[in-house]
Amino acid sequence: MYRKFIEQLRVWEKNKTKEPLLVTGARQVGKTWLIKEFCKEEYADYIYINFEERDDYASAFEGSLSPKDILRTLSILVERKITESTAIFFDEIQLCERAVTSLKYFCEAEENYRIICAGSLLGVKLKRFQGSFPVGKVIIKHMYPLDFEEFLIASGDEDLKDMIREHYNLITPINPAVHDKALTKYHDYLFVGGMPKIVDNYIKTKNVMDVQPELFESLRMSYLADMSKHVKSAAESLKISEVYNSIPRQLANENPKFKYKEVKNTANKRDYFSAIDWLSASGMVIKVNNADSIAALIKGYENQDNFKLYISDPGILANLCRLKMNDILSSEHNTYKGAVIENYVISQFTASEKYFCYYKPSDSMEIDVVLDEEDGVIPCEIKSGRHKRSTSLKNYIEEYHPKRAIRLSELNFGQVDNLISIPLYAAFCI
Repeated sequence: MYRKFIEQLRVWEKNKTKEPLLVTGARQVGKTWLIKEFCKEEYADYIYINFEERDDYASAFEGSLSPKDILRTLSILVERKITESTAIFFDEIQLCERAVTSLKYFCEAEENYRIICAGSLLGVKLKRFQGSFPVGKVIIKHMYPLDFEEFLIASGDEDLKDMIREHYNLITPINPAVHDKALTKYHDYLFVGGMPKIVDNYIKTKNVMDVQPELFESLRMSYLADMSKHVKSAAESLKISEVYNSIPRQLANENPKFKYKEVKNTANKRDYFSAIDWLSASGMVIKVNNADSIAALIKGYENQDNFKLYISDPGILANLCRLKMNDILSSEHNTYKGAVIENYVISQFTASEKYFCYYKPSDSMEIDVVLDEEDGVIPCEIKSGRHKRSTSLKNYIEEYHPKRAIRLSELNFGQVDNLISIPLYAAFCI
């Protein structure tokens, strides 16, 4: 599968950046596979070191952290010569804290070592690092599940992807039959999501109804296994599970703002905030803060205590909600359908590394997303179907007069004054 993230790897290599690259992201988003493919493509000689497969690799970092000493010991352990020209992929590096610390010395060495690191819970480890973290000596990048554009490429619909981009750039209606085809693929994506193994199953069967539920169950079990291995206590693991399991229910509420009481009657910020922090750092959830003001740059007005939590992948959320394809296709109101669609848009913006919040200054004005763009703060409304009426967005436009506003729905491309209508399937273009 083509993954956009490979372009970030190529830029890092093209620039011969001395800082080692740390790739974070949720389990099974494709980090290991993609980095291995990149190393095969880019280097004449590379070696794969997995700290989970062999715990004796950690012994190479117990004494001197001189790169030459480390490589000499690793050469003996793997029974092959590793030199300064050998590219090295350290996988599951979060299991060896000293290996993370050693990256500082690889960066500062005269030789330009090519070091790439990854780990399923590397983000959590970096948040809770106990030793000497190599601040300023590494580059950290986050990898996400396939977005809808990558999903179209994977399923052989590149021409459709290109046409969607063309009509987005022009904001002109796309051919009605093509529009319906794009909606069909988008509905499939809501159900399948962007986890590579599940997308691969969808491509092989060529039928969304044949996507195997046990693949989602296997993914869920691997997440639970990670929790048990990489938490401070069984009590913390339980709290993380309780927060995660509450998200579908919270998103289905009329006001999906995260509430601790929805997790458990006795829950509070003091006891559960670290669980939210863990889930966010692991890449399993996306935390979207409320903006107290949309004046100029919204980053300075983020309210860290007023937020929504989304699942990292819409397919996982659809599975957690036990949605059927008919639930997604039905024109009848379904609270979980609306939650999955909103989660889908959030995941697309996150994968595009957009900076955004939500905005709710009053009950008469709730904007799903406010994007912090070069031409100002752009309100973005998410509609779950073809229904156009929107009091909140109308009130926002009348009060703040944004240069443009976006409505995402199942309607075709179009524009009236500064209100732009964009089909939900084109969210990746924004």
